Amino acid sequence: MGTLNLSVYRLVLLLAWVPCFQMWVRGKAGRIRVADVAIILFCIWASLSLAIVGGTLPMIEAIGMLNIETLGGYLLARCYIRTADDFHDMLQFTVRLIVILLPLFLYEWITGDKPLLSTLAMILPTVEITKMVPRMGFWRVQGPFNHSILFGLFCGSLVALTYLVLGYGKHTLSRWLLAIISLTAFMSMSSAPIAGVLLQYVLIGWNALLRPLKHKWALLFGILFMGYLVVEFGSNQTPVQFYISRFTFDAQTGWMRLGIWEYGTASVASHPIFGIGLGDWVRPSWMPTSVDNFWLVIAMRHGIPAIVLFFVAYLSLLVAAAFKRGLDDKADTYRTGYVICMVFFLLVGSTVHFWAAVYAWFLFLMGSGVWILDVRPDGEVRNVRASKSMNRQGRSNERAEGARAMQGDRG
Repeated sequence: MGTLNLSVYRLVLLLAWVPCFQMWVRGKAGRIRVADVAIILFCIWASLSLAIVGGTLPMIEAIGMLNIETLGGYLLARCYIRTADDFHDMLQFTVRLIVILLPLFLYEWITGDKPLLSTLAMILPTVEITKMVPRMGFWRVQGPFNHSILFGLFCGSLVALTYLVLGYGKHTLSRWLLAIISLTAFMSMSSAPIAGVLLQYVLIGWNALLRPLKHKWALLFGILFMGYLVVEFGSNQTPVQFYISRFTFDAQTGWMRLGIWEYGTASVASHPIFGIGLGDWVRPSWMPTSVDNFWLVIAMRHGIPAIVLFFVAYLSLLVAAAFKRGLDDKADTYRTGYVICMVFFLLVGSTVHFWAAVYAWFLFLMGSGVWILDVRPDGEVRNVRASKSMNRQGRSNERAEGARAMQGDRG
């Protein structure tokens, strides 16, 4: 869960990178998908952009970390989460860890002390302890992450998955787990993760209320599109500006994010191919250096081709999973949780940046749902190379049996 030390999770991904890539190439993770190719091309383009803009030697570490976090996180889940049971077990382990650490999070929320990081600091180098101004009388929980926002994003990303996957067929348990995970996300006291949690509640409720309706998600999309048109033609802000400026605890943060969007998109327009790398961006002196928009950061750093490739990977998985047919009730429920989780990252990513462990977690969750695309009508997960190998072996056995039968007839 998270990052005990920035090098720890990266070391795990580095060690898993080569065997996972070999498994993927050999077809042991199912057929090669559009998202797989897009993620690899994104890594290549982003690495190239960093080398061109910042120089190969100065950027060698950044390039390595980018590839480890992106491809390592994605392939680890892509190769080792291949069934509904794998998906369930991974989530169960993660949620159990949060439940075990909940008393420490509650203590940090109330007192502002960091017992988890303080304890870990006795054993390993940890991330920097941050003390932020309390909100509504409570301290913002950092947990083991670099920032309270990352803590909120990590816990918030598990809301729909906890309720729909771990709570499948267990209504009482699902309610308790949903309450615990929602509370931990709220302890971050960050507007974006909390807004994302509320969004997931709305989507879970919509799914439950209109479960018998075949086109419930098309209906919801139509309602959202109508809302988009209302904002587009009835407001002096664009829909993006409208969303960014309102999902905050205070108006000042909202206006700051609008300024970031304005100057950030101007930076993309000025450097559309390779971006600005890790260099500084043009902005007023009063504006902070950080960019609270994950999707915008990718475009600013690596250019428009990079964000296009990333969106191709993301949307190809989201759309394919959403429209997958032939799933049984259990797989369909798991699929709904996965899709809602991906929508959470899409919308929350427009108001915050994902970095370090949470960025790798996002890529891991993306890869963790590819098994849904390989589910056959009988509930089994298809492995193309393995199926072909079995078919060849079966044909070879049939030929051998036929030859033995012919020899017996001659005898």
